[in-house]
Amino acid sequence: MNELTIEEFNALSPDTYVLYDIRSTEEINHGAIRGAIASSAEELEENPPEEKEKKLIICCSRGRVSRDVADMLCGQGYDAVSLKGGYLAWLMAEIKKQEADEICDSVEKSLRKKFHKNIFSKFAKAINQYELVKEGDRIAVCISGGKDSMLMAKLFQELKKHNKFPFEVKFLVMDPGYSPENRQVIEENARKLKIPIEIFESDIFDAVYTIEKSPCYLCARMRRGHLYTFAKQLGCNKIALGHHYDDVIETILMGMLYGAQVQTMMPKLHSTNFEGMELIRPLYLVREDDIKAWRDYNGLHFIQCACKFTDTCTTCNNEENRSKRVEIKELIKNLKKVNPFVESNIFRSVENVNIDTVVGYKQHGIRHNFLEGYDDNPGYVPEAEKAAAETEQEKEGK
Repeated sequence: MNELTIEEFNALSPDTYVLYDIRSTEEINHGAIRGAIASSAEELEENPPEEKEKKLIICCSRGRVSRDVADMLCGQGYDAVSLKGGYLAWLMAEIKKQEADEICDSVEKSLRKKFHKNIFSKFAKAINQYELVKEGDRIAVCISGGKDSMLMAKLFQELKKHNKFPFEVKFLVMDPGYSPENRQVIEENARKLKIPIEIFESDIFDAVYTIEKSPCYLCARMRRGHLYTFAKQLGCNKIALGHHYDDVIETILMGMLYGAQVQTMMPKLHSTNFEGMELIRPLYLVREDDIKAWRDYNGLHFIQCACKFTDTCTTCNNEENRSKRVEIKELIKNLKKVNPFVESNIFRSVENVNIDTVVGYKQHGIRHNFLEGYDDNPGYVPEAEKAAAETEQEKEGK
């Protein structure tokens, strides 16, 4: 079997090999080995490299898919090997190199200085603007192991140092059936960042593994229910999730384009199934690009999807079934090329809803129609209609 251990890889001179990362684009965006070339198994098979002098090292998530790709290339005359254990093995080796004290101090300093304006100030603004944290709260900060939830945990630790009123935080990790490698990455990152996590286990991954339709959606719903349950057992009255500004605007567009409705991801919600519990989203005003910049500046590496089925999950990796959220990300990216303000306009659109110009809407589960009060104000002309009339006049004038 053509495999290369992490130790052997680190001992190689960079000019003696070419490293190909065949993970999905979304996975690579969450972290990659420096110098790796993003590709795919299909691309390497259809368009193999022209140069055969250097060793080809193939990297996937856990070193399973890459073995087949390396064997295929060897059959074509290349000196190809699979990186044993894949990106996760490399990630664990990198984490162990770093000293917790040095890394933690650097991370916290970056939040107070370099990223204070774009991250901490926006975090604090959301806390105040949406009244997310109140005196006497005990908040379960829910950590999935990704960049967003880990940053949120560090921000809460920073907030505790300067809080104007007493509140408590618990750093909660639910293990729904993580692979041993992903569980270890989460624990190592928590140790390195000095986040005192509490881990509880469930069997959610096993429960949804055989579900063919929307397993990721069902998994997310089940995980949230378990988080509420365990948080309540710890005496918490709120759970904090790591959704950020980009998640919000993507949700707005997804609702319009795929759900035929205007709605948004709210900054906080009362739980309907757990009395006295609330869900809060403290990263509501923080941009994903700023989170990535913070991660990369500090040399941090996090997991993207901790699901133990990622390597074989068709929902995650099948191009035909890729998530609607990825499509929306690409749509916003293209719209931004024409209008640089498109993201803030989408975000603000749900803050500026004019009921007078809406044909129908629902409130507290009751559907309303514009005809309900139509005859009460016969002389009223909505601003949107005035603008439309002005536009027509301009056209006629031309």
